[in-house]
Amino acid sequence: MRVRAFTQDDAHIFCTPEQLHDELQNVVKLMVSIYEDFGMTDMKIKLSTRPAERIGSDEIWDFLENGLAEAITDMGYTYEINEGDGAFYGPKLDFKFRDAIGREWQLGTLQADLNLPERFDVNYVGEDGQKHRPIMLHRALFGSLERFLGVYIESTAGRFPFWLAPVQIMVAPVTNDQDDYAKKVLKRLQRAGIRAEADLRNEKISYKVREHSLKKIPVIAVVGKNEAAEETLTLRRLGEEKQVVMKLEDAVKQFKLDARYPSVEYDD
Repeated sequence: MRVRAFTQDDAHIFCTPEQLHDELQNVVKLMVSIYEDFGMTDMKIKLSTRPAERIGSDEIWDFLENGLAEAITDMGYTYEINEGDGAFYGPKLDFKFRDAIGREWQLGTLQADLNLPERFDVNYVGEDGQKHRPIMLHRALFGSLERFLGVYIESTAGRFPFWLAPVQIMVAPVTNDQDDYAKKVLKRLQRAGIRAEADLRNEKISYKVREHSLKKIPVIAVVGKNEAAEETLTLRRLGEEKQVVMKLEDAVKQFKLDARYPSVEYDD
């Protein structure tokens, strides 16, 4: 996790005090939906409160800390107090996850801030025609992109879901006699948008299957004499002992469904 670069997906939302509750919940919903898409459900939320060295009045800090607490409590989430670990300009919610050996890392963060808008003299005109000070929400959904990837790779042990795997399918002919059919299968998969490769080496099929299983490739499509004659595939999914034989076109249709991104609506 000692990364060479530290890239944050940082953004800022300006809202009125009356909008604070809803805007906080909107960001939390977005963050949780992202983590769920990746299968990361073991989440801990911490409310980091005012540090000893800070700017702004206690009245402002009380308002913002209570606003953060109420927003997530109303959503049904529990939180722990991380005393004094807020930024110097405002309290924050930290979204924590554990890596493969149980260490806790902060990923997303959501900060509420009235002090920087004050310092930068940011204002808006309200319905009363007067100038008012907005609240500034600092939000990073992944936190550090590099650290997120580190935590995610470790938590999955490199076993990515089909939609995310760099190589989704490895086509493996039993002998070189099936190379032409393997190339046809590869071309058909790639034309369908599947990230596929073919292992045409002159190696035993058991060697190929073991090697690509250790690489955590989700699907190995074995093609032998019968598959080539019948235009089928014998599919071995990672973690499953049972093999499935499918027609090539049926398999392509299934893989196109498997490759869909979570939380994206598709027009069928």
